[in-house]
Amino acid sequence: MRRVLVLGGTAEARELARLLHEDPRFAVLSSLAGRVADPRLPVGETRIGGFGGPSGLAGFLADDGVDAVVDATHPFAATISRNAALAADAAGVPLLALVRPEWSPVVGDHWTRVPTVPAAAALLAGRSGGRAMLTTGRQDAHEFAGLDDWWFLIRVVDAPSGPLPARHELLRDRGPYTVDSERALLRENDVDILVTKNSGGDLVSAKLAAARELGIEVVMVDRPARPEGVPAVATAAAAYAELVAGG
Repeated sequence: MRRVLVLGGTAEARELARLLHEDPRFAVLSSLAGRVADPRLPVGETRIGGFGGPSGLAGFLADDGVDAVVDATHPFAATISRNAALAADAAGVPLLALVRPEWSPVVGDHWTRVPTVPAAAALLAGRSGGRAMLTTGRQDAHEFAGLDDWWFLIRVVDAPSGPLPARHELLRDRGPYTVDSERALLRENDVDILVTKNSGGDLVSAKLAAARELGIEVVMVDRPARPEGVPAVATAAAAYAELVAGG
């Protein structure tokens, strides 16, 4: 029986945990960062919380007898991905990245791409104001706190703890969403710009289709660079096949 550590928190991680849990050749442990108060838990054994950096994770891999690691974290979880690469190398444990494909603009989209969330805030700061929908997550909402000329609809799972824009409405909600519901939300709030991260996947992609239909500009934050030299697959099924093959 091979012990697999899945660094999770995504739909793909939960699907991979299910596949491994149903296969008697594997013992799967899913690890969640603990940043969401009420996370969707995968099947099988689960732990919540950090490891104490690369050295702590490397020690855990050795102490727990982990045979393989799958980094199936959110595409913007750059710190844990970097730590996983360092720890797996130090412990001599194979590492596989499960990374959902990025979104790409299609005909009818009006995207403005920026490298970071602060760059998105700077872009808005250089304009005369308006009504924006913000879906970059609770940890980044503070970047827009000083934009007094803008009104924000801030959609998050858990409430942000830092400063927020002077004019805003907080919407606590969790996907998946439909194009119809996203279209209605954008219309009801007179949104003229959508600020989001290129997280990819189907759970929250409906907002992009709705923005396209309504002619709303999308400020798209590009993904951070991933660690070099780590093999990657795009689906849970592909990750499971790699593990079955001994990867």
